[in-house]
Amino acid sequence: MKNESELTVNEKPIYARLFNIKYTFESAQPLTFYGDYYANESKLNYVEGDSLIKLRFKELKGNNTKIMIDNPNSWKLGKVYTKFRLDDDVSMLYKKISTDENMERAISAYKGMRVTLNDPWETTVCFITSQFNNVKRIRLIIKNLVNMFGEEHIDESTGIKFKSFPNPEKLSRVSKEDLLRSGMGFRAKYIMDAARVCSENIDLSKLNPKNYDELKGTLMDIEGVGPKVADCIILMGYGNFNAFPIDVWMKRTLERLYFNSKPQKIKDLYKFSEEKWGEYRGFAQQYLFFYGMKNLGRGNKDGK
Repeated sequence: MKNESELTVNEKPIYARLFNIKYTFESAQPLTFYGDYYANESKLNYVEGDSLIKLRFKELKGNNTKIMIDNPNSWKLGKVYTKFRLDDDVSMLYKKISTDENMERAISAYKGMRVTLNDPWETTVCFITSQFNNVKRIRLIIKNLVNMFGEEHIDESTGIKFKSFPNPEKLSRVSKEDLLRSGMGFRAKYIMDAARVCSENIDLSKLNPKNYDELKGTLMDIEGVGPKVADCIILMGYGNFNAFPIDVWMKRTLERLYFNSKPQKIKDLYKFSEEKWGEYRGFAQQYLFFYGMKNLGRGNKDGK
């Protein structure tokens, strides 16, 4: 895709076109669950691998943003570009999904929201945890999981202590009782199975992100990963816009906006999304999901 960002090498700010950190962080993506966003100061801290990423943002005209990396280096720079997909041609994506007034309204309301690209394992854990859950609770559980089982590190430049996301091998050795102490509830057995499978049989980092059907089938071999969770993982863990997650709230949003609130079958909604937005339907989904979350009676209550 066309590069829509510039980099000033000396100071390491990133000038990102069509980027809004507030909407991106609030839209129930993995970063929502493990990152720390300080809206009043326009700052974001999150852990990437075994490194602490600290960002500052300054809004510019035209839905553009200046992103500043604390203690920058080339590795952090690359990770920030990847996390927020700053090389995506967002103008082109908007044109591709602007098929009707509903979508145009959603884009206008939340212009600059990005679909983030996250570690597949972290994404898997986040969305298994999201089942029958709400954003506040998901965030609490994921934070507990990291604090209880993550490996401790020290940021060399600041001396700040932080913990990295526990990998499959680590969680495969955790007892169900300990997982329950994180607040995981009935999802604990699914996290245990995912950790076992991903440490013994499936290397999530080696799956082909471009083969949607094969990828979805492999992910659904993990207990607790159904079609919706698999689509969330494919969309935000592998960056494949062919994924179109449909949960109960997304179903209601589609029915209300496009079918006069008449109930539809999930398989028909999948077909509808494919016909309407094609290979960009995952990008369209995130805007409709966030629009529904904010405007169609659900508030900020439920996760994907």
